[in-house]
Amino acid sequence: QALHDLTGDGGVRKEQLRPGTGRLVPPSASVAVKYSGYLGNWNKLFCSNGTSKYPRLMKLGKDITLWGLEIGLLSMTKGEAALFILSPEYAYGQRGCPPSIPPNTTVLFKVEVLDFIDSEECDAFFELTYEQQDRLPLEKVLKVAATEREFGNYFFHKQCFNIAKDRYKRALSILGRSPSSKAEQSQINASKLLLFLNLSLTYLKLERADRALKYGELALEMDQGNAKALFRCGQACLYMREYSKSRDFLARAQCIQPFNRDINNELKKLARYYKEYMEMEKEMCCQMFDPLHS
Repeated sequence: QALHDLTGDGGVRKEQLRPGTGRLVPPSASVAVKYSGYLGNWNKLFCSNGTSKYPRLMKLGKDITLWGLEIGLLSMTKGEAALFILSPEYAYGQRGCPPSIPPNTTVLFKVEVLDFIDSEECDAFFELTYEQQDRLPLEKVLKVAATEREFGNYFFHKQCFNIAKDRYKRALSILGRSPSSKAEQSQINASKLLLFLNLSLTYLKLERADRALKYGELALEMDQGNAKALFRCGQACLYMREYSKSRDFLARAQCIQPFNRDINNELKKLARYYKEYMEMEKEMCCQMFDPLHS
């Protein structure tokens, strides 16, 4: 396959290995990429994150500073894999990067874009003062909260639950403004509800059932018939061995979604735990009174 000259001077050339989908990586994105850097004819590896199961999100222009690599990434879409040949001017220059990269060296990169999130509006928003943030139209604030939630979801799926929790809370922190109408209030509530549900699940993963219950109950204050919130509260109470409270939440969830397998399995689990608990109580009682008969 012919190499595609991205810069017009042969400085950054690209060969696509696998196409991706969707829009191109924007200049303000945070990207998750797998990469390997080589010298010579693909035979000397000098850097790689290929062994990392969950590559970290890197901000273009901040974490990725190699000019040619940035140009290459801006030509890619999610899921795409490509090879890049970077001339010294677009890589490590005349000085190189001793001891691994000699002066005036052309380098090769194999790159795969796993995911990216466009964080331009978030970055700009959090640089403003509270007063300036408060003056922005609600639609902009909701968009920033949705992007922060997207970051939270990214970290949640990578099992970085503490970072996910912080991103969800950061999104919540900007939704405290006073609405100017009922329509605005319901938009804010819809955004908050998703974050309460996310936080409840994240705290369950962190084995902080008390906090999971708190956020589940906040979700129920907004939508008392929310099966997901009832389920989370039921899970949290079961974890804390508050069996009758757990039963109450799960039974309400089951009424709303009678065929939900997760809810039904949790009820079975509750029955099993409760039976074991009762047997243990019974045994303890027997042991307490046993000496009277001996």
